[in-house]
Amino acid sequence: MTTLETFAALREGDATPSPYRLSVHDLGEVHVPSGRLEAVDPYVFLGGGAVIRVPAGSHPVRVTVADVSPAQDGSHLREAYLSVVLAEGEVERVAPPHSAERLDGPGYVGVPVDAGVVAFVDADATAAAAPDDTWYDEHFDSGRDDSWFARQDDPEHVRPGCANVPLPGVEGANVVMAHAGWGDGFYPVRATYAADGTMLGVHIDLHVAVAAGADPAADDGAAA
Repeated sequence: MTTLETFAALREGDATPSPYRLSVHDLGEVHVPSGRLEAVDPYVFLGGGAVIRVPAGSHPVRVTVADVSPAQDGSHLREAYLSVVLAEGEVERVAPPHSAERLDGPGYVGVPVDAGVVAFVDADATAAAAPDDTWYDEHFDSGRDDSWFARQDDPEHVRPGCANVPLPGVEGANVVMAHAGWGDGFYPVRATYAADGTMLGVHIDLHVAVAAGADPAADDGAAA
């Protein structure tokens, strides 16, 4: 089970619960005026992801990256967590988000991934945008420099493998995304809390920053 001692989102360096060296990178902000944050694979399930209620507004998004190379020389990097920072403070507890609108199992909130990417977006905005089958050619892989694929591949954008892109058809809405660690799967959503119960962040745990031999599928109901 994930605990404060084993959770490594937004931690840096070697002295972490992870067996790998970690680094944290800013991806800009996600705009959530509705206060309904969607965690989703944006290429396959946009508009149908897990929804967590958060304070309405714009919140920083950060990706925690693990160096999984044997020599720890930066030659093999994988995204370990995608996080929305809601407030600053000392983390006292890690748990499934208490404000999730649905559970995928007993006490479990998760994100199915079928295109190797995870993202955060305003849930009301995705409902208004009404993504459909035309989006692949029009927005995801249009061949233009501003397509979502191109943005993720552009080292001059926010970071290779990541993107912060407008959500078509909804003024001011955006999608902040990152590669999903090892790829497709079903990944848990965690929340971090201060001692007074304030939710400090929402995190998609991509099961990269785990101890050797650990079984993340047995974590917090993930096998459900």
